Amino acid sequence: MENFIEKLSEAQKQELERQYAIYSNGVQEIVPAHELKNKIAKSLFTNQPLKIKLGLDPSAPDVHLGHTVVLNKLKQFQENGHTIQLIIGDFTGKIGDPTGKSVARKQLTDEEVKHNAKTYFEQFGKILDMEKVELYYNSKWLSPLNLEDIINLAASITVARLLERNDFSERLATGKPISLHEFFYPLMQGYDSVMLESDIELGGNDQHFNVLMGRHLQEYFGKEKQVVVLLPLLEGLDGVEKMSKSKGNYIGVDEAPHEMYGKTMSIQDEMMGKYFDLVTDFSLAEKNEIKEKLESGTLHPRDAKMLLGRTIVRMYHGEEASIHAEEHFKTVFQKGILPTDIPEVTWTGEESVPVIDLLVQLDLQKSKGEARKMIQNGGVKINGEKVEDLHLLLAIEDKMIVQVGKRKFVRIKK
Repeated sequence: MENFIEKLSEAQKQELERQYAIYSNGVQEIVPAHELKNKIAKSLFTNQPLKIKLGLDPSAPDVHLGHTVVLNKLKQFQENGHTIQLIIGDFTGKIGDPTGKSVARKQLTDEEVKHNAKTYFEQFGKILDMEKVELYYNSKWLSPLNLEDIINLAASITVARLLERNDFSERLATGKPISLHEFFYPLMQGYDSVMLESDIELGGNDQHFNVLMGRHLQEYFGKEKQVVVLLPLLEGLDGVEKMSKSKGNYIGVDEAPHEMYGKTMSIQDEMMGKYFDLVTDFSLAEKNEIKEKLESGTLHPRDAKMLLGRTIVRMYHGEEASIHAEEHFKTVFQKGILPTDIPEVTWTGEESVPVIDLLVQLDLQKSKGEARKMIQNGGVKINGEKVEDLHLLLAIEDKMIVQVGKRKFVRIKK
């Protein structure tokens, strides 16, 4: 690829530096960084948008803030006029991405893929302008491949190279099976970049091997190689584990405003800078100013969390909801006053019920085991009184208030 940077005017060079600063902020790695600059320069010189790819295998349609890290980066490219290519892996999703897995992934059905994809679109619209997004299903070009095409694709890489993947090498070393079809996942994902002639591909840093495959295959098929932008994985509310719904340390983009705000207030202090960088829509200058104030001590972590909470709620529910969520938090948690919007549940069960059963029947806990742990940790209150007896038999009363943790309330109606 020829050098476009030297062809730019001074004004265009300033625009190049501005865009590069935005795109490189908060990322884990750019492979290679100098090519990203040249791609931006080519776009400015030719007045043609770059094609920015994100591949999705819709196996878990509930989007949380961890997923929005890459979406916010896509939004930055979109705001500068570049074209977003979202690829729904309706074909690769049937294989299942083996990344980080010690066993083969369950293959998805056509119905599961379509349902999950629809859910993704609805939630992505909270961040991206979906009318300007190019949507693709990779079955369009992968399903027609014949055996000769697949053999040619497989010939582009060695088994030794595939075994460089940590998950494959670890499974091989421990005697766990690797199915042949799993080797084709990164090849298929890389082939998407060939077909769409993507300029840049985004992914989490756990996708390092997969997204580099697109660059490898583009070169193999005589195409201009894409640049890879890898983003860090976002730790959840515990500050340790990757944000995950299964770990319960997540903030979902579809959660109620007061729930989002309350969860944000439980984020670890040392994670503030990273959250502002990766999940907010502040400008680069604003993010840097917030981080400098946190480091110097002129911005208290509590105040930073309140700003973060308002921002997250505002991004997904609007300005008015963010104000109400903060007022709700101050009323319930700082002043100890019960919220005014406690949901009511009409009770039709027994007159007396064990407290553990009550929590499950009210959907305040998913299982008796979780309910038991919550009581043992002092997280259950009945009419403001902490429950300490696991075997407590409750007489159900009208207007009884059941509280679990800091954010879950139910008022029973008889």
